[in-house]
Amino acid sequence: MHEFYDKKLWLPASKKEIDDLGWEDIDIIFFSGDAYVDHPAFGSAIIARVWQNMGLRVAIVPQPNWRDDLRDFKKLGCPRLFFAVSAGNMDSMVNHYTANKRLRSNDAYTPDNKAGFRPDYAVTVYTSILKKLYPSTPVIIGGIEASLRRLAHYDYWKNEVLPSILIDSKADLLVYGMGEKAAIDIALRIVAGEKIDTLTNIPQTAYKTKNIPTIENILYLNSYEECKSNRKKFAENFRLTEEESNVFSPRTIVEPTDDYNIVVNPPYAAMTENEIDKIYDLPFTRMPHPRYKNKRIPAYEMIRHSVNIHRGCFGGCSFCTISAHQGKFITNRSETSVMNEIERITKMADFKGYISDIGGPSANMYGMSGKDTNICKKCRRASCLFPSVCNNLNKDHSKLIAIYKKIQALPLIKKATIGSGIRYDLFIGKNGFLDKNGEKYFNQLVRHHVSGRLKVAPEHTSDKVLKSIRKPSFELFKILKTMFDKINKDEKLNQQIIPYFISCLPYCTLDDMKQLSIETKNLHLKLEQVQTFTPTPMTLASAIYYTGIDPYTGNKVFVAHTTEERKKQTEQFFIRQPAQKKR
Repeated sequence: MHEFYDKKLWLPASKKEIDDLGWEDIDIIFFSGDAYVDHPAFGSAIIARVWQNMGLRVAIVPQPNWRDDLRDFKKLGCPRLFFAVSAGNMDSMVNHYTANKRLRSNDAYTPDNKAGFRPDYAVTVYTSILKKLYPSTPVIIGGIEASLRRLAHYDYWKNEVLPSILIDSKADLLVYGMGEKAAIDIALRIVAGEKIDTLTNIPQTAYKTKNIPTIENILYLNSYEECKSNRKKFAENFRLTEEESNVFSPRTIVEPTDDYNIVVNPPYAAMTENEIDKIYDLPFTRMPHPRYKNKRIPAYEMIRHSVNIHRGCFGGCSFCTISAHQGKFITNRSETSVMNEIERITKMADFKGYISDIGGPSANMYGMSGKDTNICKKCRRASCLFPSVCNNLNKDHSKLIAIYKKIQALPLIKKATIGSGIRYDLFIGKNGFLDKNGEKYFNQLVRHHVSGRLKVAPEHTSDKVLKSIRKPSFELFKILKTMFDKINKDEKLNQQIIPYFISCLPYCTLDDMKQLSIETKNLHLKLEQVQTFTPTPMTLASAIYYTGIDPYTGNKVFVAHTTEERKKQTEQFFIRQPAQKKR
């Protein structure tokens, strides 16, 4: 597939490629749990390109073998500055196991969808190996696995509270969230001769120390040991951490762990438009490395002709990790940057005229923010949409509609669809459209940007469950479907709406799932997009799952824990209950 492409367009991934470049040494060696795909949807590729753009020599070792004589960890030698480690675009445990803890037989981030090319707890395994082989060389960890395990966390697969990943991995420094700014500052300071143990004041990083930081305004958490032995303490830690992550100017967090203190520095301010544009304007080939010739990488195939137009999500869903990782404040790319990327896509050899997604964490949050920043500075809400849409939120879809129309008008574009999920509570309320602008957005979306199936995520039908996960009433979905069906009828379009549902969420009982089955049958919905809740680190739903306590109320919560309970709930997706009689 890639035999005609010059390998020098990618970062080197082998000793031969380094020799071909004439490098005498390497500044940074990046170990990743994913195959090497040089596309801005892959975090490892972004960070590597950022460092390359600084003039540094960066090599990538994708999916190293950790079970043999460790030759993959030795073949490039020792970098001049440091090692970087990421599990890849997914937490390795979510990647490996189903919600019922069964080992998956595939891996979408591996050539030919093969499983078994990364270890469980990949960040810890890779870092531990590097620390044994090269004890004096710094190791910096990042990516979603490290990010969401930066503090004591409940691990569903071991069914216990684990300490910060900094403890078990023995990494020197952790970068959380979208880490470009931290990556640049770390590299600049190490290049300048600073030692890794002095880098204690870089935003959006975490480190372990036996000392207490000599700064003001610290949020002290309960210790890891207290959280492990006392579920109420764990629940309290989660609440404090989530509240702090949602404020405009968060404090430094300190969590005592064993003989150390885990220190989490506050994040950088959200990137400016100019800053994020520079990231996406880097010279990505947008393709897998030529080493994967004639092999399929399913995760790449899904996104190769897609465009990410913003970061962050202010939805605050209790089971979702996006806001914990990317933050709730939206960072937008400029229209010019988006259009330039579209132009690059149209020049790809395999492009046939279809853009698969113009999206983001939630596709329709582009250009949105608080109207009055001073109000945002005082706010501690986890969600700008729940329990109701914030009056200070600018939910204007005009900028997004403008981008859609510009892309739609390009001569080489046959159709640009929206593959990311949309938040329909941004434009629909209990009485219909919230305003004319929202109506205009939905009409543009349905008429021109649906591939044939519009995927939305009501998650459940029970108001009790929906309230617990910070999602709107199912009544809004019914309104959405009515409007969707009307547009399709008026325009003579043959399109379906495909809802996404989750079983076994906290508060959800078997009766709730039976009611879901009845309601979806009454609406003639096909339940194709369904999932059993998987507790993942750093989410409210996971904290409730483990503790049985709502951290915000202190109340006990029903949770389906046993295999039998979870199985019965999930079966309701496929056992069609009798339709409910109209009264």
